[in-house]
Amino acid sequence: MDTAYDTVVLGSGASGLVAAVRAARGGRRVLVLEKDERLGGTSAVGGGVMWVPGNHLMSEGGWHDTREGAAAYLHAATDGYMDAEWIDWYLDTAPRAVRFLTEEAGIRLRALGRPDYHQHLPGAASGGRGLDNDPFDPGPYEGLVELVRPPTYLPPISMAERDALQGEPVDPGLLEQRRRDGLRTMGGALVGRLLVAAAEAGVHVANRARVTGLERTDGGDWQVESAAGTFTAPDVVLASGGFEWNPRLRAAFLAFPVTPISAPSNEGDGLELGMGAGASLDLVRAVWGVPVITPPDARYDGRPSGRMGNVEMTLPGSVTVNAAGRRFVNEAVNYHDANRVFGNVEPGTGKLANQPAWLVMDHEYLRRYSVAGSVPGRVEDWMTTADTPRGLAEACGIDPAGLEATLERFNADARAGVDTEFGRGGSPQDRHLGDPDNTPNPCLRPVEHGPFHAVPISAGVLGTAGGLAVDTRGRVLGADGHPLEGLHAAGNVSASVFRDAYPGGGATLGSAVTRGFAVGEHLASRARV
Repeated sequence: MDTAYDTVVLGSGASGLVAAVRAARGGRRVLVLEKDERLGGTSAVGGGVMWVPGNHLMSEGGWHDTREGAAAYLHAATDGYMDAEWIDWYLDTAPRAVRFLTEEAGIRLRALGRPDYHQHLPGAASGGRGLDNDPFDPGPYEGLVELVRPPTYLPPISMAERDALQGEPVDPGLLEQRRRDGLRTMGGALVGRLLVAAAEAGVHVANRARVTGLERTDGGDWQVESAAGTFTAPDVVLASGGFEWNPRLRAAFLAFPVTPISAPSNEGDGLELGMGAGASLDLVRAVWGVPVITPPDARYDGRPSGRMGNVEMTLPGSVTVNAAGRRFVNEAVNYHDANRVFGNVEPGTGKLANQPAWLVMDHEYLRRYSVAGSVPGRVEDWMTTADTPRGLAEACGIDPAGLEATLERFNADARAGVDTEFGRGGSPQDRHLGDPDNTPNPCLRPVEHGPFHAVPISAGVLGTAGGLAVDTRGRVLGADGHPLEGLHAAGNVSASVFRDAYPGGGATLGSAVTRGFAVGEHLASRARV
């Protein structure tokens, strides 16, 4: 392995790999350093969907988009915090990134029929802005199966296949065959194909190469100290993920406790290296949030983890309540906004009002649906069960009178099909993850068939969404607001382009890939040193 490169990329997630491939296609000699043994970071274990308005694949599914509509939607969905410059940048750059991925990097994407998360806002789309990955067979590429980080709990089906099931179970034979063949879907498919594209572009990739030092040489290059050796380059790209698995950084920056369900290698390495180099910070309190359920055996890389709980919250026959027994959110709202409410503070006490919280369901719910991977109809030993709502409340530490009053009101609403308190099931986005066989509202059914069950549910994160301040080229900004020469950032190590908002499913990866592409394009445009 050489010691001098044009560009060194820290991190092998989607943002880093896209930056590497784009820069290499532009003639740069690129090295990617990954601290973990497996490649792909959180990108490899997530859903792999990218949210890209105006992408060229929308028309294949019969959707149409306009720049004006997308701009109006982004302005409204971010409450005006995403200014015109960044909106224009995203609407210009993200579709070009998709074209590069599909036409030059061999990534196979298709548009999904998923509605934007805020259908009441101007310019919201009913589908087509979210892009899914076709399944990928890494078998023909020697060693690739073992190199890509495995999924946590997501099954080996594409998001398009998952949506087509409409809540029905996946064919066990298909799952067994795909696991036996090593087939990757969702984020794993994206990372696998990006690694193939990187190899074809001449990118060098080193794993188990944690970076421990980053400083300027006398000649103006960057010197990168890593477990794989010392390297120099005029340009460095920090793409090492967020800091959600670092308790010290979480305590310093985040507003309330969260459970991470991403790659445990996301410990803020790139953030601290950037800070040490003089970078300024932006939006460090922001997260890509999601409510999580944490069965005691939920572990990833040997560390306690959890599973997304938003589908369980949406399905009919359940409510989510706090210790007072009160509902506190439309359970079917998008998971990012639902997660915010777990951080609400109780006036007068200064304590979190909605942590702890519980998903409360009746036996009909448990018979029909899976809860955090459970077999429908099976009562797991980590669930609390009682014959009556009062008994369940007493066993969980929930106020019994509060829960009984909540269920009385909720059940009356559910019978009428209208949630008068929070509007659950009142929008296409709500109903998308509901049970279409449950009418008139796919998200509402009375919680009334005993015995009753409860599982704790809490605030979680897919990743942090704030970090290093960057400009539209992905250049890291110093304390004076000017770019630090040769230092770039993409993905969750940098501040979210959406300013702590979540316009649609795939916003996390859409912003990461777009910024990675912008960084790679900028590097490709520069004369080689």
